[in-house]
Amino acid sequence: MRIKRPRVASPDEVRISREGEAALIEFADTSIASTHLTIGPGIADMTEQEILECYNDCVRAQDNLRATCEHVAIEIPVGKPQIEYEARSRQWVPRGDVLRCVIEDDENRQPIIHIDEQELSWEEFGRLLVVHAGWGMRIKFVPDDSTHEEPVTEVREPSKGER
Repeated sequence: MRIKRPRVASPDEVRISREGEAALIEFADTSIASTHLTIGPGIADMTEQEILECYNDCVRAQDNLRATCEHVAIEIPVGKPQIEYEARSRQWVPRGDVLRCVIEDDENRQPIIHIDEQELSWEEFGRLLVVHAGWGMRIKFVPDDSTHEEPVTEVREPSKGER
């Protein structure tokens, strides 16, 4: 089951615990994600109600941003690197919001993902995707020589024998 995005809460819906300069807000409804909210040293003097108000203000600000900002997916131009290795996290990260890649498999039928000249294992590719945890994703399969083109898309059930 996919965990639901945090939402504005009332005191009877959550449990608040402190972890140093942060608060952990956990919903009684376990289908809603918990939130670690870093507040800073001032948390020591805050009541649970004040922490909850701070949390709710953050959720409202995120909801407002979602409602008012149009997301434009950035696609790195062909010939420029789409991913880069981030030494601090020891993983590959996307430079934009669109990835052109080719799928192959190894001798054990494990997926190998090629992005630019880089070969990523399934685990490395998964770590790259986690950079966008909480976001949605659409995958369109195209011939390997057409990854730079936006395919014509039809919304319908496939015909018998069609994929």
